[in-house]
Amino acid sequence: MKRGDIITVSITGYAFGGKGIAKVETENGEYVIFVENTFPGQTVEARISKKRKRYAEAKLIEILERSEIEKSIDFQEISGGPYIYVPVEIQEKYKKESTLEVFRRIGGIANPNDYFDEFISSPNHYHYRNKMEYSFSSIEHDIHTGEEKDDAFALGFKRRGTWWKVETLEKPSGLFDEQWETILNELRLLLKSTGLPAWHPPQKTGFFRHIVVRKSFDQDQLLLNFVTSSVGLKKFDSSIVVDFLKAKLGNRLAGIQHTVNDNVADRSKIENGQCKLLFGNEIVVEKLLGLNFEISMESFFQTNPACAELLYTKALDYVFEENLNDEDVVMDLFCGTGTIGQILASKNKNVKIIGVDIVEEAIEDAKRNAKRNNIEGIDFYAADVGKFLKEYPNYSGKIKTIILDPPRAGIAPKTLLKVIELEAENIVYISCNPSTQARDTDSLIQAGYTLDKISLVDQFPHTGHIESIAKYKRK
Repeated sequence: MKRGDIITVSITGYAFGGKGIAKVETENGEYVIFVENTFPGQTVEARISKKRKRYAEAKLIEILERSEIEKSIDFQEISGGPYIYVPVEIQEKYKKESTLEVFRRIGGIANPNDYFDEFISSPNHYHYRNKMEYSFSSIEHDIHTGEEKDDAFALGFKRRGTWWKVETLEKPSGLFDEQWETILNELRLLLKSTGLPAWHPPQKTGFFRHIVVRKSFDQDQLLLNFVTSSVGLKKFDSSIVVDFLKAKLGNRLAGIQHTVNDNVADRSKIENGQCKLLFGNEIVVEKLLGLNFEISMESFFQTNPACAELLYTKALDYVFEENLNDEDVVMDLFCGTGTIGQILASKNKNVKIIGVDIVEEAIEDAKRNAKRNNIEGIDFYAADVGKFLKEYPNYSGKIKTIILDPPRAGIAPKTLLKVIELEAENIVYISCNPSTQARDTDSLIQAGYTLDKISLVDQFPHTGHIESIAKYKRK
């Protein structure tokens, strides 16, 4: 067995992050293969992507046989929702067990169940996402025949394991807005009728590239961005698209943008191109625990707002468990657009809150949202955490609790040491990647903190992702 080999295996176990476990007999005994996005009971075809002495990792190509526990429902399976046919309660069981095992194996916690507080389910198991990106391609993987079609006009999601093939979305995926995904194929045919080609990823040619959609659940509105190249732009009559969407979506249509992006990299970032507003507004407004937040196409915002409310409520419960007086400071580190800090400030008028993030644009968004929500008692700083106390010595010795919400890669070891040097009594750590949180747990324990409790939050049903909230106390 070597890298690139295609194998057929039976999945018998489940590991953290949505990796199915297969075991094959060799002359040296059992050899373990982790296959991403698979589930116990399936027989799958996969390609070896990493080979080690004791194990291998593989990318899923095709599910040959379904697990007995999978139940077919009327949604189109997409690569971003590999467990759509697995009952939610079974998904949650595997997620809980595999995540606590990560805290044992990586975090050095002998009995993670002793610290387990709560498993929080998503309030909505379907149609819960507030952002989706759809790709065009002139190379289509036919979901009915399994054949590859060149010179096609596909609109949907990338075929798993490929960057050039797209599977046309013919019916809702179950993850995003149902009405939008119901009319998407009709929109595809309209765009195809213009005669302008879909993007050809290997050749880096074509016109239609992506459609990005953001949704406000509070307003029940959609904000759309069509991303194209400039080749053929003069032939593109955007009015037919605007008229079609206005007729189909009515008042649900918040705005339509058109971004011209000639960067040949497979990205739809607005900053890579010129953006023009074709209709309506450039933002939608979402409500989170009573506060309003403006969301533009490029804003970072929690993907599952209803579940994010439960996540933030649990995190703030951990903050409020400690008695906070007027002299204490709560630091919201990696605060981004300041969501959790503003919610905290709205719940407790007396405590002093500071939001810190190194990204200046995020801090500007945070200040604007705080002003919009009439939030006082919170200050935002664009600063490096390691230099923060040197630049603002008046906070030295006053930071009682730190709220951490880092990106998926977790906290860099040097940055974690700087966090520890702040000497906060309590750390409430929100993680979208519990494996890096488990790694940091070991470091925090070595630095004199103790793990107090862990809760898990299923923000992304039908995927291998799980979020965790851990609370640590300084000895």
